[in-house]
Amino acid sequence: MTVVDPGRGATSPALSVQDRARLGRRAQLLAGASVSYNAIEAIVAIAAGAAASSIALIGFGLDSVVEMSTGLIILWQFRHRLPETRERAALRAIALSFFALAAYVAFESARGLLTGSDSEASSVGMIIAAVSLVIMPVLSWAQRRTGRQLGSPTVVADSKQTLVCTYLSAVLLAGLLLNATLGWWWADPVVGLIIAALAVREGLEAWRGDACSCVPPALAVAGSCEDGCSDDGCAAAPTGVR
Repeated sequence: MTVVDPGRGATSPALSVQDRARLGRRAQLLAGASVSYNAIEAIVAIAAGAAASSIALIGFGLDSVVEMSTGLIILWQFRHRLPETRERAALRAIALSFFALAAYVAFESARGLLTGSDSEASSVGMIIAAVSLVIMPVLSWAQRRTGRQLGSPTVVADSKQTLVCTYLSAVLLAGLLLNATLGWWWADPVVGLIIAALAVREGLEAWRGDACSCVPPALAVAGSCEDGCSDDGCAAAPTGVR
């Protein structure tokens, strides 16, 4: 049996039960690695942000908490015998975590711009941002590759969240450097607003994602899923049996 890959216009072998189980285990291992790293990142970033009164650094740490939650959601999903049936609930939970992050960071950033930020230079914050800038792209690539092979929107959404952390690491590092070298206090809350905007965008994408669109027809729950795969993040998933 073969299936069409709409992203490449070619056919590929359908996943066997063994391959799906293997990829499911890989997704759990990657989620576990993400949770472990982000736990350390969150503690360091929030502590450093509190010490330096840095809204952006605290927001970065809270983003790490969100990433931990998405990793835990992936682990919860794939503990189920048919993880595909938990796609919709998992995507909605991921979206809500993004919105919560955006609301907090946007409020604090706006307050900082209106009242004047008193953030200080943070060498620890710059180090953790630089480390994440190296680690996160590799982790995101592995997650996205696994998610596309599985046809899982939640694993792909998790990879996007990890990629957002890469962007945030770069923006945060730039903001901290500007504040430390040029004394641009406003760079910190501006970076916070950028973090909030990216979080809203990713939250909307996760919320709108069709969690059932990538579920193979044989595994679909009656009355809840449709055949086909319309989500770009699941381009490798079955869209029709040939």
